[in-house]
Parts: sequence; C-alpha cells; structure tokens
Amino acid sequence: MGIANQKGSPMTLSLPVEEAANELLSRSPFALLLAMMLDQQVPLEKAFSSPYQLALRLGHEPTPAELAEFDPDALAGVFSERPALHRFPKAMAARAQELARQLVEHYDGNAAEVWTGATSGKDLVARLARLPGFGGYKAQITAALLGKQLGVRPEGWREAAGHFGTDGSHYSVADIVDDASLAAVRAYKKDKKAAAKAAG
Repeated sequence: MGIANQKGSPMTLSLPVEEAANELLSRSPFALLLAMMLDQQVPLEKAFSSPYQLALRLGHEPTPAELAEFDPDALAGVFSERPALHRFPKAMAARAQELARQLVEHYDGNAAEVWTGATSGKDLVARLARLPGFGGYKAQITAALLGKQLGVRPEGWREAAGHFGTDGSHYSVADIVDDASLAAVRAYKKDKKAAAKAAG
C-alpha cells in the first residue's frame, strides 16, 4: 500500500537523495519507516538513501515479513557491505529486523497501518513512538513529515507533532522540499547544537 494524500493522489518527497530513492520513500511506507529509523548518527542523505540501497543489494524491495524472517547474520552482512548502509551496520540490521517483526506482529506486515489505523494525531505519534529506534522526538518528526509532505493528516496531527508540525518551520527533515529548505534546516540544527554546547 503506497502513501497518498487525502484525495488519493500520490505525493513525492524531494529529499537530497537520488530520484529513485525519493520515489521508493514516497510510495513504500516500510521504506520510509526504515529511513526514519536509520536517521541517527549519520548524514540524512545516508539514512534516506539506505532503504533504496538495501533493495538494490537484495535484488528487490523487501517486505516486513521477509526481513522479519531473514537470517540475522546474513542481514548484518548485507548492511555491512561497503559502503555500509549505516555507521553501525550490524546494530542497525538487528534494529531493522526488530522493526519488521513489530510491523508483522502488530500491523499484519502492513507498515501503512501505523498511520491509516491512527484515530488522531496523538494516537499516530504514540504508535510511531513504540517502534524500535523511534521514541518521542522521532515520532513527532515522522508525524510532521507524513502530514506536511505526504498528506497523512489525522485530526490534531500538527499539535501532536509539537514544534515540528509548525507551518512554515525549518526544524527537521519534515520541512525539506528543496535546496533552500535543506540549507535552512541545516542552519537551524547548527545553531541549536552551538547553543547546547554553549549552555553545557
């Protein structure tokens, strides 16, 4: 099941990755969740291109059911092939498998059900926060990305996404649609990091 806006028409992300990677993230809920999970301690270009690179290495797009049953050592090997799919390929391969298992167990292997089954924005963020490698902030960013760029907008989604849901903001990947917004998000993160360092 692909990701579509409320009118049912497809919407496409414009993140700083190759076109095929954006296309995959835009239509594959599982790929999008994998990318969000991988988006830590690596450049966002790396995180959001890795689901596409994983599909290339496997020769097809993996389903949650497939990754859930994948041999753990073999999957770690796929993640570790150079260039590795993450800074910590073995740990992230295990986390990707845990994500897949939770999607199979709780959502019948349908990643889109994480949001299509949400009764409100608050419920959506809670569902996302329970996924491996997510937590509160990442859940809010994911909800903001879904709402702002992919038209997934349960009632109260902006409020549930916190400041990441603010219209016109440049706080996270949810706000990246072109080179200018990418630069704005990077500037915000740089300033925030500098402020935290000064405070510390």
